[in-house]
Amino acid sequence: MNSRQRRGVILLILSVLCALGAFAGVLSVVHDVQSKVGPEVTAYRVRSVVQPYTALKTGQFEKIRMPKRWLSENAVTDLAQVRGKIAVTTLRPGSLLQNDMIVDRPALRPGQQEVAIMIDAATGVAGKITTGARVNVYATFEGQKEGDPDQSKIIVTDARVIDVGEIKALDPDDDKNQPTDAVPITFALSTLDAQRVTYAESFAKRVRLALVAPGDDDAIPDRDRTYELATDK
Repeated sequence: MNSRQRRGVILLILSVLCALGAFAGVLSVVHDVQSKVGPEVTAYRVRSVVQPYTALKTGQFEKIRMPKRWLSENAVTDLAQVRGKIAVTTLRPGSLLQNDMIVDRPALRPGQQEVAIMIDAATGVAGKITTGARVNVYATFEGQKEGDPDQSKIIVTDARVIDVGEIKALDPDDDKNQPTDAVPITFALSTLDAQRVTYAESFAKRVRLALVAPGDDDAIPDRDRTYELATDK
């Protein structure tokens, strides 16, 4: 083997050693990154705006993967956790879903029952009445016989809303005064109040909800529970 061949062999060996060194360096970097990032776990991100006190649905969230070490301890990692829950604040798109953003849906108290009725979406809800809200229920009735005045009555006070459903289109009607869209509202009511609300839904010309301000516990006097236009002075 002459000197030129020896130099070629030496250069080839050096090239192989450099390649092995580079490969070892890459492996070291990858191992270092993996040790810093750690294994990935499942988390969930908000897809679209979720209003406070509204019931949560799995379709409102998207599944993502992220390093476990970057995930907070109260992050939701299983969508089963949202069943029967409501949002306690507005959830913004892109936000990581966490346990402190949601709470259990309000439960019935002893002696109460769930009652759902359809409420005019435009005048009865207006997007402001949500799960957990307290409302007064108003109903307008026609006079019982010809010549009797129409009356507006407060039939239930301080009713607790436990669910607000999706807006539904009603069947078309010749009466233009009837609502075209309605929302199912579920209340937690005593037996007597449940009967009042059900009666109003069946026989009243219109049923409306009035939102009660937080902390307002003042009772409405009996004289103010019924209104007639002829007696308004």
